[in-house]
Amino acid sequence: MSDGLLFGIYPGGATGDDTGGLATGPKDDPERIRAALDRLRPGGRPFLVRGYISFVDADDTREVTQSPERVEQYAGDGLVLDLVAQYQSRSGDVAGYVGFVRDLVRRHGHRTATLQVTEEPNMTGNATLDGYYPRVREALVEGVVAAADEARRQGFDRLRVGFNTTPLFGPGADFIASVTDLGGERFVDALGYMGLDFFPDVFQPVPLDRLYDAVTGLLGMHRAERLAPAGIASEVPLHITENGWPTGPDRSPERQAEVLETTVRAIAECRTTVGVGAYTHFTLRDADSGVPGMFHSFGLLTDDYEPKPAFATYQELIARFGG
Repeated sequence: MSDGLLFGIYPGGATGDDTGGLATGPKDDPERIRAALDRLRPGGRPFLVRGYISFVDADDTREVTQSPERVEQYAGDGLVLDLVAQYQSRSGDVAGYVGFVRDLVRRHGHRTATLQVTEEPNMTGNATLDGYYPRVREALVEGVVAAADEARRQGFDRLRVGFNTTPLFGPGADFIASVTDLGGERFVDALGYMGLDFFPDVFQPVPLDRLYDAVTGLLGMHRAERLAPAGIASEVPLHITENGWPTGPDRSPERQAEVLETTVRAIAECRTTVGVGAYTHFTLRDADSGVPGMFHSFGLLTDDYEPKPAFATYQELIARFGG
């Protein structure tokens, strides 16, 4: 493990909401996105740029979404891709998805650091998330194995393949173990990292003076009680694949900066004991700053790319804890 965290951000505007739809607003501005990415990355350090590309059935009337559009345009000069291959097949087309994943590796593997196979496959009740779709566990297993195999074939030795979940509690606590049981040794051996999406103090309030302990406690629990029993070794790094805090009515920009500072500091200061390798913030800019709903306002910038206080906070955290 390196001496510091690998940082990154999702630079698109669109975000999924809790109804199965998308929160959208003004179109992305690639020039302003690239300028903001350059400001976040001090000293030419490697930096992850997260992008979502979806697989749907050939006869599906939905558009194949990619957010941000042409995410590959932001790669280069130390900016590397963190690609998410979403599985959105209504027919359960696992073979088609495997072909899609292999094609992503062939096309983008030379500029990709991390390839995440499926998005939140443990979440079953929301059509924007992959757990909603049939045969998702099979798609996850076969997709991870295929992506790792294709990376070896193409000589992309630095590309890590993984998958993510949300925090796992209650009846869903054994999700990761169920997937490793299904995939067996070939699946576990293909994993280069494990991802975790979590949003403390967003969907369930956490007092600021308890946030640090809540974050470190959750990460320690996830490693010890979810990953280890599933046979995922401590050498496989945990990546925070989505984390953020929205502004809006009764959610001040100042509070966003405080939550970000406390959360990232907690992650960085427990990274060695828990085995955290990377942190990706969600998101760079608001989907639509004029809409009061929380899903439109996760950005460190407004929708016209004006910085909130948390933008400078993230710059400082990257400079302090980056590897």
